[in-house]
Amino acid sequence: MTHAHDFTLDAELDATTTWDDQDGDFESGYADDTDAPAVPKADRSRPGYSTGDLDLVERHELRRVASLRTELEDISEVEYRQLRLERVVLVGVWTGGRVEDAENSMAELALLAETAGSEVLEAIYQRRQNPDPATYIGRGKVEGLAEIVLATGADTVVCDGDLAPSQLRNLEDKLKVKVVDRTALILDIFSQHAKSREGKAQVELAQLSYMKQRLRGWGGNLSRQAGGRVAAGAGIGSRGPGETKIETDRRRINTKIAKLRRELADMRGTRDTKRSQRSDRQVPAVVIAGYTNAGKSSLLNRLTDAGVLVEDALFATLDPTTRKTTTTDGRVYTMSDTVGFVRHLPHQLVEAFRSTLEEVADADLVLHVVDGSHPDPEGQLTAVREVFAEIDADKVPELVVINKADLADPMVLARLLQREPHAVVVSAHTGEGVDAVRAAVEAELPHPTEPFEVLLPYERGDLLNKIHQNGEIDELEHTADGTLLRGRAHGGLAGELAEYAVTTAG
Repeated sequence: MTHAHDFTLDAELDATTTWDDQDGDFESGYADDTDAPAVPKADRSRPGYSTGDLDLVERHELRRVASLRTELEDISEVEYRQLRLERVVLVGVWTGGRVEDAENSMAELALLAETAGSEVLEAIYQRRQNPDPATYIGRGKVEGLAEIVLATGADTVVCDGDLAPSQLRNLEDKLKVKVVDRTALILDIFSQHAKSREGKAQVELAQLSYMKQRLRGWGGNLSRQAGGRVAAGAGIGSRGPGETKIETDRRRINTKIAKLRRELADMRGTRDTKRSQRSDRQVPAVVIAGYTNAGKSSLLNRLTDAGVLVEDALFATLDPTTRKTTTTDGRVYTMSDTVGFVRHLPHQLVEAFRSTLEEVADADLVLHVVDGSHPDPEGQLTAVREVFAEIDADKVPELVVINKADLADPMVLARLLQREPHAVVVSAHTGEGVDAVRAAVEAELPHPTEPFEVLLPYERGDLLNKIHQNGEIDELEHTADGTLLRGRAHGGLAGELAEYAVTTAG
């Protein structure tokens, strides 16, 4: 028997003492490709970090990683603080339009899948007049898809469409893996990114509305009816039609939906109250809307220093943000960010977020942000305007803001400007064109219409401040008796100024 040297890890353990040093050279292999700012936990309560920075750090603290391989398959996820990626195969059906449209749709589906936390292995699509009513892609294609799933080791299939419950069931029975459609994928992303109480309630309502139509029954063996030796197999005290498991689930979902709708109605009342207060003060409202990941939050940060979360991901921010800002001549107005839109936005989400989307319909001006570097910016414009029409916001004045000018092809920008004459080119990342956007917004804001000529006593500085914020001043002169002003104001403010009106002798 040989005597081995005493085994020790002292040198290796000493080398790990600097791993927690923020200034050291150690870099974790699990946190590559992250855009989250490095904000030490000890410093997060100090001023200097915006709420968006802190939200982004929190989102990236627990990241999904691909290819996490060890000899032991039961490695604790909590120990590694990582989540294994779902391995997915994308499937699409191309029913009309150009090939580029189908490829853009599949590319967007891949981005959605990656945003939800999955690894895309393969993507296939086929040309059909209509999706197959039984399996979405047809029996022959299902067999080929099953071979792809088996060869790649995928555990999920994502379909680029809204599947019927029977299609989902048939595909899962034949493929032996989980199948989700585009609607379920978007709902999953929303559930991950919702933060506010209202946002979480809206997403849960949309999920339950989607789930209610896709409940699966498992036969009569789950009927809530006891057995016995009497006629028809029913025990004493339990005769009747009974209630199956699927009926119980549907009833519970309906109860939860009703509760969520009541809660959202209460929250909507609070939102309406704030909106009416701004309306009573005649404060113009500007809403930033557009396709997801077009740069709406970045533009809001540039225009108002809002400091909201910015991330290069689809549906990065769901909760609307409203900030007060002023024009160059001192007029006050509000600017709000909204949830991003996407092609074939699920109807359940439109209904659940209707109270939030009504901010667009009640606005005085909509900044319609479009990604100038996207392969199909015209398709983005069309998809967003379809949602505008659905929420009765298509009559609101619109200013198209073509964002990401630093990445876009100049020929594409010229084409968009020719198609959209009322448009401004900007880069929220570099700041190029931000002043042009601000000037265009100020020119489009509604102007006061009622003229006034008043002599304000010096002790009424509050009224003078209101005129600066909510009116327009053409002339201002300080006299011995007070401040003489001429300009225009809204109805409410004009009424307050009436008692100080200057009367011209006849």
